[in-house]
Amino acid sequence: MTGSPTVVLRQATGDDLHAVLEVGRRTWPATYAPIAGKDYVAMGLAKWWTEEATIPAIRAGRVLVTEVDGAVVGMVSFSPQDGHFMIWKLYVLPEFHGQGLGHRLLTAAINRAHAEEFADVRLSYLVGNDHAGEFYRRHGFIEYDREHGGSGMPDSVWIRKPLRDEPQQEEKA
Repeated sequence: MTGSPTVVLRQATGDDLHAVLEVGRRTWPATYAPIAGKDYVAMGLAKWWTEEATIPAIRAGRVLVTEVDGAVVGMVSFSPQDGHFMIWKLYVLPEFHGQGLGHRLLTAAINRAHAEEFADVRLSYLVGNDHAGEFYRRHGFIEYDREHGGSGMPDSVWIRKPLRDEPQQEEKA
């Protein structure tokens, strides 16, 4: 008899480094090659999905992972920047899309932003990544800027979710 899979969302540790990097290696080609091409994917993997780029975020407690039956299948990384709570990466392996794991990761990051008393959460996604745009709109994010990629780079859509005007879930009336 098989039960439902065990899903765990937790803080990443150093032991998760290679699993987190594997999430990037597996999601980036599927996500960005159709939008921005293979060169962009190669550049992004070489720049943002390396041990050198990932270890500091894990050490700082700024990476959460989601596991299904003990295997890391998704991650989110975030940090403060210029007074805002920035989400830098949120990825779930393609074969686990549609199971609510991205929602859980995003909600955990937003809850962290609330706990750290930020006024908003900000992030960007590439023009053409309609799946991401719709996902974030469903979670209350609104566009506030567009950035021209230049030099053959894709344009980015910058979005934010205000937090201070929204009651936190755990508050009682």
